[in-house]
Amino acid sequence: MPTILGQNQYGKAENRVVKITRDGATHHIKDLNVSVSLSGDMEEVHLSGSNANVLPTDTTKNTVYAFAKEHGIASAEQFGIHLARHFVTSQEPIHRARIRIEEYAWERIAASDDSRLISADEVKHSFVRKGQEVRLTQITYDGSSWEVISGLKDLVVMNSTDSEFWGYVKDKYTTLKEAYDRILATQVSSRWRFNWTDDDQRMPDWDNSYEQTKKHMLQAFAETYSLSLQQTLYQMGARIIGNRGEIDEVRFSLPNKHHFLVDLEPFGLENDNEVYFAADRPYGLIEATILRDGCEAKIPVDLTNL
Repeated sequence: MPTILGQNQYGKAENRVVKITRDGATHHIKDLNVSVSLSGDMEEVHLSGSNANVLPTDTTKNTVYAFAKEHGIASAEQFGIHLARHFVTSQEPIHRARIRIEEYAWERIAASDDSRLISADEVKHSFVRKGQEVRLTQITYDGSSWEVISGLKDLVVMNSTDSEFWGYVKDKYTTLKEAYDRILATQVSSRWRFNWTDDDQRMPDWDNSYEQTKKHMLQAFAETYSLSLQQTLYQMGARIIGNRGEIDEVRFSLPNKHHFLVDLEPFGLENDNEVYFAADRPYGLIEATILRDGCEAKIPVDLTNL
């Protein structure tokens, strides 16, 4: 039976690079996990084994580290743009480069006011890993146009009140009781697509955009009186689209981190929305895309494929 070669790509995944920038005694850290994926005229390496068009994956790894030195890491997005442009423009067989980056944030450790063990200079190079979320970006370049999708994962949030869930469909298998005051908690995984697509456009301020997008996301979560996690999700996306003109599309995947009231009656105790059992699984999984009016959805429905 005849066969043909379909979509294919190759590269070096999960290159961990930590860049220290020294500003005198003050140090700055960028901690990235960079994955490179390349595609183009790669038929022969699959069909005959010829490596004539293949840039070794080891070379892509070395490029990541060399670029950290040569270009620095102003932001995950900017670093990914440098890499994608290089692979497409320097290697004729390569027509498309996709760079995926996870960024792990660090913050400075503050010294005590009268510390005798740590001088003011020494504290400038002491850090603790931030535990809130992992920043993400994916850069795709085909030699003429860009696609930048950024986002975050593992951002755990909770409202201890101002959330209800009632009026839902019930059948013979329904046991869930309606709730008029419940905990609403989730672990946010989100991606947003920028409308910057070519070099003639003004490039966004990537770091400021990330911080502002996260701010609007969290404010919407906190300020929405929620009758469903779906409603809260939509408000989070709408707040981002309404305030960030550089973003046309936002997608969320929100697991509902259920908190169930513990029955304390057997112990003669009343549980007045005070003691909960935090269930890690199974969980409801709420997902949706919010778009600027007139825009087309391009973020994959399954974020695990992004």
